[in-house]
Amino acid sequence: MKNIRNFCIIAHIDHGKSTLADRLLQITHTISEREMMDQVLDDMDLEREKGITIKSHAIQINYSQGKEDYILNLIDTPGHVDFSYEVSRALAACEGALLLVDASQGIQAQTISNLYLAIENDLEIIPVINKIDMDGAMVEEVTDQIVDLIGCKKESILLASARTGLGVQEILDAIVERIPAPEGNPDIPLQALVFDSVFNSFRGIIVYYRILNGVLKKNDKIRFVSTGQEYQADEVGILKLGLVSKPEVSAGDVGYIITGIKNAKEVKVGDTITLASNPNPQMIQGFQEVKPMVFAGIFPVLTEDFEELRECMDKLQLNDASLTYELETSQALGFGFRCGFLGMLHMEIIQERLEREFNQTVITTVPNVSFIAHTTKDETIMVNNPSEMPDPTRTERIEEPYINAQIITKPEYIGNIITLCLGKRGILLNQNYLTPTRVELHFEMPLTEIVFDFYDKLKSQTRGYASFDYHPIEYRDAEISKMDILLNGEKVDALSALIHRSRAADFGRKLCEKLKELLPRQQFQIAIQAAIGSKVVARETISALRKDVTAKCYGGDISRKRKLLEKQKRGKETHASGGQCRDSSGSVFGRTETRRIGFADWQLH
Repeated sequence: MKNIRNFCIIAHIDHGKSTLADRLLQITHTISEREMMDQVLDDMDLEREKGITIKSHAIQINYSQGKEDYILNLIDTPGHVDFSYEVSRALAACEGALLLVDASQGIQAQTISNLYLAIENDLEIIPVINKIDMDGAMVEEVTDQIVDLIGCKKESILLASARTGLGVQEILDAIVERIPAPEGNPDIPLQALVFDSVFNSFRGIIVYYRILNGVLKKNDKIRFVSTGQEYQADEVGILKLGLVSKPEVSAGDVGYIITGIKNAKEVKVGDTITLASNPNPQMIQGFQEVKPMVFAGIFPVLTEDFEELRECMDKLQLNDASLTYELETSQALGFGFRCGFLGMLHMEIIQERLEREFNQTVITTVPNVSFIAHTTKDETIMVNNPSEMPDPTRTERIEEPYINAQIITKPEYIGNIITLCLGKRGILLNQNYLTPTRVELHFEMPLTEIVFDFYDKLKSQTRGYASFDYHPIEYRDAEISKMDILLNGEKVDALSALIHRSRAADFGRKLCEKLKELLPRQQFQIAIQAAIGSKVVARETISALRKDVTAKCYGGDISRKRKLLEKQKRGKETHASGGQCRDSSGSVFGRTETRRIGFADWQLH
């Protein structure tokens, strides 16, 4: 065990984590030149296309220093704020972390957030400044920022360029020298932490774990502590670029196990594996519980595809434990799922993965957050969906979730950011200068205001120079109303939204304008209304489709065209009045009666 090192790489998005992982694998010859490619650990098409890491990947590296051979277990982590849950899982399985900072961008919001997560887990931090070969590199300035942030010595900060391989050898040496070997006892009962799982259509569920104590051998009978289920270990082994089977995996190591489990609900990320014959019943306290931030409904386009979508959601949850979902029924969309996501990017990724990996075309409803409604009978209702909102007459108050937002930017964009955040009902707590060219702003904001377009607006108003991170704090009283969308007086429940009263008119107007663009015209007028209770706050009208009845006329007298247009006008009036004709006194005749008497004495309305 003294020659094992378990470590991860943590950084802000786009600071070079995946590139550094590539160089570590290349220099240690873990993978051959033929297998080498950019972002080798990012095996999803989506990850390569967007240039981000979505799911953390584990791989074992063999490294020799002097006369000693070392085993380095690397877990690559995502950098985007929406995937911080993946980071917490990686940290739970490691003893050390490489804190990567871009030399041209400096410390950013997610860098600080991930650093605090690592410190909470008592990890050894190795600071690395990456991209030192770039023209805009500010090595001295970024070095000072890191010293101020973690209180280390300047000499302990490593300089590297993951793209060219400069300084990567020094990083490998630092991993061996600075990160402590795992603690554990191979002679006591097995205790392993499940930190990930994937679904394989041929072999069932493959579980990834880190062994804290004991030894796991092939054909052992194992038990999952939280579910109490017992299985036979058909295959155990370690994680290289693929799966490499071994006769046993010992304490301190990271590995996989295949037991032929087919039911997704029987494996829980964060569970503890022990031996059925010699159990260790104590659960390992691993990573933090997932807290969904954004909720939206996912429905199949065809109702008969519901069962297939349910299976796909089960398999997707194995690959992404931060996805939560429950059954939901909609009047307009039929059966579907109410899903909880960590953020808007997470929601977009899940939707794309369903379409690409499982060939499921889905409809996603308007995203919203959870509210707490307090009724007049002292009941507390958690509202995740507009349809769950209790009647306003029996609602005493409603609370909405607030977050603490941390924004790091250049001083010239402070005005734009404060204007944006105050416009989103934010409260400025403080601002402090990390360096003369970098300022940190703290806001308290309602989560409702940031789930739509806040991140995009922040990036556009700061020309991409602002970084953003947040964490939830508490629920606070708010004037939240349920806004319904009505089409010709009929409510469409899939388009209902819970929104702050001050924003209702603006949001309703935008939604009505968008629906006017999207809905096809009919042969009758369609009224689109946004209403809170019985009060209409916005309205758009889609005019009736007019058939070109004069198209068959070419040349000739104008009276022929007028006659056709008059006939069309009468037909439209018949359509609008439900096919009823009235005489001058207002009495109604049916269609047959009207036809019998003739139009000579009757006025058609």
